[in-house]
Amino acid sequence: MDDAIRSEIVEMALSDHVSFADIKAQHGLNDSEVKALMRETLKPGSYRAWRKRVRDFGDRRERYK
Repeated sequence: MDDAIRSEIVEMALSDHVSFADIKAQHGLNDSEVKALMRETLKPGSYRAWRKRVRDFGDRRERYK
């Protein structure tokens, strides 16, 4: 995977308006693959903050990541 695509996926994953299903439809990565990519790309603290935000939003909204 080249850097431009990796960067686009990370940007999509960080957005609160893009779901894992949208990422899968566009790039073919499932949620566990996106999480692995984010773990490799982000600093550890940033990754933990992102996962917490995804979990918190998922608890509040029926259809979210």
